[in-house]
Amino acid sequence: MHIIVVGLNHKTTPIELRERLHFPTATLEDSLEKLAHYTEGGERVILSTCNRVELYGHVDHLAHGSSRLQQFLSDYHGIAADALTPHLYAYHSEAALRHLFRVVSSLDSLVLGEPQIAAQVKDAFAIARRANATGSVFNQVFERAFAVAKRVRSETRISEHAVSVSCAAVELAKKIFQDLPAKTVLILGAGEMSELTARHLISQGVRHLLVANRTPERAIDLAARLQGQGVALAELPTYLHKADIIVSSTGSPEVVISKTDVQSALKLHKNRPMFFIDIAVPRDIDPAVNELDNVYLYDIDDLQHVVEDNRKAREREAALAEAIIAYEVEEILKRFDEQQVVPAVIRLRRKAESIRHQELEKLFSKLGPLSDSERQAIEAMASSIINKLLHTPIVRLKQESQAKGGGRYLQAIRDLFRLDEELECGSPT
Repeated sequence: MHIIVVGLNHKTTPIELRERLHFPTATLEDSLEKLAHYTEGGERVILSTCNRVELYGHVDHLAHGSSRLQQFLSDYHGIAADALTPHLYAYHSEAALRHLFRVVSSLDSLVLGEPQIAAQVKDAFAIARRANATGSVFNQVFERAFAVAKRVRSETRISEHAVSVSCAAVELAKKIFQDLPAKTVLILGAGEMSELTARHLISQGVRHLLVANRTPERAIDLAARLQGQGVALAELPTYLHKADIIVSSTGSPEVVISKTDVQSALKLHKNRPMFFIDIAVPRDIDPAVNELDNVYLYDIDDLQHVVEDNRKAREREAALAEAIIAYEVEEILKRFDEQQVVPAVIRLRRKAESIRHQELEKLFSKLGPLSDSERQAIEAMASSIINKLLHTPIVRLKQESQAKGGGRYLQAIRDLFRLDEELECGSPT
């Protein structure tokens, strides 16, 4: 049997088509039941997120299984196969395992190193397991995938570098202020980027939040969502000195905060550090502010440089993660080969014993009456011949099952002794 995956993601498929192919969580068990008719009841898992849809199957026939998974996507969502196929990718055996391990470890994500995908795959697997859609093979494969993702997170720093402007701003704030939760944040403007940065700061423990906007109603509305206080932008001189961190994105064509404004605020702030994040274009804050002591000003370009440096750092960590995944794929393949050796050896010995028994019966019928000792001597000799003939192939098979590519030797034994006629199941990969 073979492990296969058929899917599409943000790199292969536009959002308009991904939306149509989405599997709602609430109906996932029903979808798995329908998928069973396409996999002949084999193990299966459906992973559906905003950035990817993937079908994992454990099937008898490789080419047929892959085409059936593609057909299921087409039939289930009512999308013509020729419109769907150009966007799909398919992997099997070792490549399918590597793909799954990379997905769970966030090496195939839109944002390299993001942590959400591991939880999403866990949820998908849990639903499949609850629906009795998984068995011994996928239980091993997915549990191993989660262990690999955990190892990648613990042995690399792939998730530690901010790769968005808002996250980079928060990362810098944490470097400037050791006691970040105790600081007061002032948000200028009620736009999406300002809100996103504020939410990241809140997630780090910040509890004192002011929101200022030219339209007081918008300031009050955003402040309510963030559990802060809304004020009019005209009141900025009254509140500027109360803030430790100022995030500005007003969309104003003119400077909103001048060097003089900050000098005045610093005096009332008792010259404690003030951190300005200017994510507006054109800029809201006079660049000359950076000339003042205890003032830290970062504009959108500064933050983009931080993001780019962090992106490169994540890519370096990704190389380490790829090495971990390569090792883990090899290990699970060896484990599968080892698991297949035992039933193969048992069947091989049974077949040899059956042949020995048949040939001895023929011989005894031709020889006529024999004493018990004579029969025992002949039987012992036949058993010895069988054992000596099988000893080296069995030892070699067990040894090679520990090495990469050991499955080739297992398949050779099956072919030479026609064990596929005897074995009920084959390799899971």
